[in-house]
Amino acid sequence: MNKPVNIPYSFLVLTLAALVCLLSLWSLSVGRAPLQLWDVLAGMWSAEGADASTNGVAAVIVTELRVPRVLLGVLVGASLGMAGAAMQGLLRNPLAEPGIVGVSGCAALGAVLVFYSGLSTQFPMALPVGGVVGALAAVGLLYLLAGRRSTILTLILAGVAINAFAGALTSLVLNLSSSPFAFLEIIFWQMGSLADRTMEYVWLCLPLMAAGWLMLWRSAPVLDALSLGEETAASLGFHLPKYQLLVIGGTALAVGSGVAVSGVVGFVGLVVPHLLRPLVAYQPGRLLMVSALGGAALVLAADIALRLTPTDTELKLGVVTALVGAPFFLYLVHKLRREVV
Repeated sequence: MNKPVNIPYSFLVLTLAALVCLLSLWSLSVGRAPLQLWDVLAGMWSAEGADASTNGVAAVIVTELRVPRVLLGVLVGASLGMAGAAMQGLLRNPLAEPGIVGVSGCAALGAVLVFYSGLSTQFPMALPVGGVVGALAAVGLLYLLAGRRSTILTLILAGVAINAFAGALTSLVLNLSSSPFAFLEIIFWQMGSLADRTMEYVWLCLPLMAAGWLMLWRSAPVLDALSLGEETAASLGFHLPKYQLLVIGGTALAVGSGVAVSGVVGFVGLVVPHLLRPLVAYQPGRLLMVSALGGAALVLAADIALRLTPTDTELKLGVVTALVGAPFFLYLVHKLRREVV
């Protein structure tokens, strides 16, 4: 285990918040049409009905395309980071991440069903709605499988079963898809992306994410107590099933709505809490806020990196995070194996 780093908590939060702000401004200025920072600021403050001048074009690019992309990057990254920290605190396992309870898989399944049924062409917001419904279905199924007095092991096994079932159904839908265009659209969506999103997506996911964040934040005290063991937490007066439901439900709302609007973006909830944990002296409760900011920073940085990559076709966000997260996951597994041996 790495030694804790003595950094004031408020300083750490402010530093990460400043990093998110800087990355947001940078993200607004990069893309197919590079803009200077002054053009970005002028475009954001330009009045409606601007003519086809430099500021007018910048206003359209920034407000219609890049602002929703940046906002979704912050929201999705914060949700993944906070949910990852909460899941690792609940399960007391540094390899845990939001997808372990089946939320990501079921949210993706809900969106895939919308693609397959053709509702996405008739009702533009059907895709995120389908993802949210899938995430909520994952929570209900988890509750039915694990029960009210479930243990951590039961939750893990139930999550594995839900993930496997959702993956099998998703593969079945892809197999039955008769249109090659729909098949490719589903595959590309599953790779995860923030491109071509509008403010409607932001307003749809924001209330659900905010509710999820609140539930996760309320679980901070029990996460600190759980670091001493389930029996100790129970002896301190915490009703564990209630707080387990808070963490699982908060993860479902926050991550499920994020998957619904951006597709599957993996490994953020694994990498960020692990990197920031020593900076908060391994306190799970304090890790929630800094992981949310760190997750937002990581998603924004990955989205900037894929737009700066000199390729004819823009890379998908989920591909970039997987290229970073998968080797990091293997490193963690190797590190834990050496510690056990």
